[in-house]
Amino acid sequence: MKVVGFAGFSGSGKTTLVERLIPALRLRGLRVSVVKHAHHRFDIDHEGKDTYRHREAGAFEVVVASDKRLALMREFEVAKRPTVHQLLAELYEGVDWVLVEGFKESDLLKIEVWRASTGKPARYAEDDFITAIATDSPDQLPVPTQLPVLDLNEPDAVVDWLISQGSRFDYDFENVA
Repeated sequence: MKVVGFAGFSGSGKTTLVERLIPALRLRGLRVSVVKHAHHRFDIDHEGKDTYRHREAGAFEVVVASDKRLALMREFEVAKRPTVHQLLAELYEGVDWVLVEGFKESDLLKIEVWRASTGKPARYAEDDFITAIATDSPDQLPVPTQLPVLDLNEPDAVVDWLISQGSRFDYDFENVA
């Protein structure tokens, strides 16, 4: 499996880029998974549903599956922030690419998504794990760089670059710290 992160401040376009990369990779016959960091409490279950009732009754994990979908919900007994590597270990190993959104402090290789219009600083000058910059304002990058600069609005070009660099993104579960 190949793993690449997408890091940037809120409003930079990470979700939109990832959303556009998924079908571009799928059109090339590749299976894609996504790991997303959530800053806020979230729930995929709804009050009154059987799975919700099981969780409310105290189940540590609830797995619900049909012939089309599987979902695992795990309740942490004590607040815990899983690492990106722990989340990657939960994924099906037969996936070709994993797109990781968020986890900007992680040690994964990643593409920084940056827009001048957000007024937020760029991180590529301080983060050695950033391998490229996806932007809609390359002429406004705050620090000169030798990193590849990709067009944020051209997902096919980003996919071309990812595939051309593929072996750099090979994920080795055995050598995770």
